[in-house]
Amino acid sequence: MKFRPVIISLATAMAIASCNSAKTSLPYFADIAEQTAGSLPPMDYMPVIQPDDELIITVTSPNPETTAIYNLPFSNPALRATVVSPSTPRQQGYVVTSQGNIDFPVLGRIHVAGKNVEQIADEITDKIHKDVADATVTVMLANFTVNVGGEVAKPSKIQVSTNRYSVLDAITEAGDLTPYGERSNVLVIREENGERKFGRINLNSSDALSSPYYYLKQNDYVYVEPNSIRESNSRYDNNNAYKLQVTSTIVSGASVIASLIIALTVK
Repeated sequence: MKFRPVIISLATAMAIASCNSAKTSLPYFADIAEQTAGSLPPMDYMPVIQPDDELIITVTSPNPETTAIYNLPFSNPALRATVVSPSTPRQQGYVVTSQGNIDFPVLGRIHVAGKNVEQIADEITDKIHKDVADATVTVMLANFTVNVGGEVAKPSKIQVSTNRYSVLDAITEAGDLTPYGERSNVLVIREENGERKFGRINLNSSDALSSPYYYLKQNDYVYVEPNSIRESNSRYDNNNAYKLQVTSTIVSGASVIASLIIALTVK
């Protein structure tokens, strides 16, 4: 019995060590948690247009009639006469070809792949200003969607309505990470030039803000993997389910055997 306190102490120490090793750091940017103020690295990011993207391009001016021809369906003479009022030009989608081009009314073919929406708007504005000095061009990416899965509250496909969208925006839209999400190893999968690439972001560190995967691109997939606690719970549940199934089978078999023995004994 004199070893009992030693055994209890060792068991307690092992239990504490086990709990500590299974802990996951829940706060984001834990490396600056103790700082009350500071500065983070600036990032000027805009998504780059790729083949198969769809652009929404609208041309406006104080005199709508002067820019109506640059907005589909006004580029089609057969349709132009059917328009009652061109004061509210309809937004149109332009699908980028495999060569990276779009066919724009009046201006013809424009190469847009490799450019961001601001550059495209500036280019179209310069071309239109030759005829309409007060024209304003807006360009939006219509098919900007990202998928978020894994240990988040609401795994979902998100339709993005802004040109700049970060992994934090996506996680917030998905209801934030669950307590079982591994914050130090968030996976981002993307396709660029026909090649699938991936990167990992550590949300426990402010270095995540400088990652090339911090700002998301069209069709990115964000996956939050389960932490060790979730995996341990899953194995525990599976083992318990297996043990319960085996126990149930043994009990059922024993019951059948007992019934046979009783039946034979009675006879």
